[in-house]
Amino acid sequence: MTSGKNIYQKIFSMHGIEENSGKEVGLKIDQTLTQDATGTMAYLQFEALSVPKVKTELSISYVDHNTLQQGFENADDHKYLQTVANKYGILFSKAGNGICHQVHLERFAKPGKTLLGSDSHTPTAGGICCLAMGAGGLDVALAMAGYSYDIVVPKVIKVELKGKLKSYVSAKDIILKVLSTLTTKGNVGYAVEYGGGINELSVPMRATITNMGAELGVTTSIFPSDDVTKDFLQKQGRDGDWIELKADSDAEYEKVISINLDELEPMVAKPHSPDNIDMVSNIKGMKVDQVCIGSCTNSSYEDLMTVAGILKGKKVSSDVELIISPGSRQVLEMISENGALSEMIKAGARIVESACGFCIGAGHSPKSKGVSLRTNNRNFLGRSGTKDAEIYLVSPIVAAVSALSGEVVDSNDSEIPSVDVPESYFVDDSMVIQPDGSGDVVKGPNIKELPKFSEVDDISGVVAIKVGDKITTDDIMPAGPRLKFRSNVEKYSTFVFESVDDKFVSRALENKGKGIGNVIIAGASYGQGSSREHAALCPANLGVKAVIAKSIERIHLQNLINFGIVPLFFENSEDYDKIELGDELEINGMRDGLKAGKQLILVNKTKNIKIGLNCQLSSKDIEILLKGGKLNYFRS
Repeated sequence: MTSGKNIYQKIFSMHGIEENSGKEVGLKIDQTLTQDATGTMAYLQFEALSVPKVKTELSISYVDHNTLQQGFENADDHKYLQTVANKYGILFSKAGNGICHQVHLERFAKPGKTLLGSDSHTPTAGGICCLAMGAGGLDVALAMAGYSYDIVVPKVIKVELKGKLKSYVSAKDIILKVLSTLTTKGNVGYAVEYGGGINELSVPMRATITNMGAELGVTTSIFPSDDVTKDFLQKQGRDGDWIELKADSDAEYEKVISINLDELEPMVAKPHSPDNIDMVSNIKGMKVDQVCIGSCTNSSYEDLMTVAGILKGKKVSSDVELIISPGSRQVLEMISENGALSEMIKAGARIVESACGFCIGAGHSPKSKGVSLRTNNRNFLGRSGTKDAEIYLVSPIVAAVSALSGEVVDSNDSEIPSVDVPESYFVDDSMVIQPDGSGDVVKGPNIKELPKFSEVDDISGVVAIKVGDKITTDDIMPAGPRLKFRSNVEKYSTFVFESVDDKFVSRALENKGKGIGNVIIAGASYGQGSSREHAALCPANLGVKAVIAKSIERIHLQNLINFGIVPLFFENSEDYDKIELGDELEINGMRDGLKAGKQLILVNKTKNIKIGLNCQLSSKDIEILLKGGKLNYFRS
């Protein structure tokens, strides 16, 4: 007798796939999203595929990252994005309409549909029971062109929620609790499904939880589509988009984790990792310099109404800078109409644009050695724009009460107002431009054509950099003021590993000029964080031929393959210690070894030792690598 199906199995089945976990499949993608920091490259790649129009049910291009238009570069990118969207049948969400994940949850994501986005927090839409995944821009371009998305069917972890949240505890505390259990590494190949006592968790609360599933390193996270989902869609004027979609009672899971919400207390992720979890009570009384409320994690109507209720009739501490960013134009208009925005302003908050902003280091950096409480999802070293700042991730409740006090407050000491779900949400999609297929694509001078890459061959090179564990894509490719160069690979490449080793680029270019391959040596969980494909594309442009690591995170691994960089893994992790910066390396028989799935032998000529490596890839990924990347593969 066969067991029932979990939610993922049901959605895969709806898309014609009945394979078990661990099997690679080609999944049909119904929807795609891009944002402006990754979108320009994705659409350049789409154009290179010579497809006359997108073939998905819906594709949308959001502008939400590079909205600080200092210089011409960002404005030129936005013009390109709008004109390319108009030509190829893609919706275009203008700057000011909101953060892609918040807007997509409100207006476009549907239960049971598949969504691929060129942003690692695309799984936010799992809060509405959409199978939503982050990917590199090239994979999204291919999905828009009608190609299936190659994915290993994930093993599923069930998170069973029991009990009821206290008034001063939030959805943010739930996901921080999950992060304290599963951590940020070791979860490649898994997906998370939430169930149990979820009836009191609204869709925005669920989306907060699925959003930070990206920090777990899992493929995606999802909630059932139930009466709560139905109510949310009805209030968005989207009754026809709802279907019921739940796991069968006898569904099987790889493992089950139980969280008792009755016992949950306010949590915090301390510097400099989202899994450095502690209780807020343990940092109570710490002086705070800055509080930032918003981001795609916590900027919903419910979040900001709660914050407004806490701030009402009070003043922000004179020692604190409070910044609030509504997640979408819908949220901003609603809190403007009902007076909540006025309460925030009266309290002394700075209201900033509905955009990613402080979360990605695009403005509002803390002072030197400043302590900043933030409601976003990442607190990597230097991501805020201030390298010696201390970033703590907390719920909007803890953030608001602490802003008033000037020090960290455990919200169980505070009276938290309840928030009523609105009778309906304000709907105005006028800032989403419908395509008509006309006009020319406009490319400014900062938008450069894609570099070309050669086929993979034997490696004769040197170690251009050696890094430790948990190297993020922020470490590889800085964001903040460097984001505006993402359309210009040559220029953006000059900033690779800028904050880790400022001599890397000059070394790599010197080696490339001599015909010597560059090799990156890394520890565990290399490439965690953002989906930014430039963290592979730019190193490839600098002549990086291979990354040899203890482990590599899912999206970055695929991006390496997409741009012809061979991802290799130590057979014995202790061999990591046998290689140093500048060592001369050699790997022969690369092509035949990859095809046969054999162990590859790395010869460290400097130390006169041999090290065993493996390449844990599918046969199709091997074919792509041998061609020098996905564009070469699909255009050959």
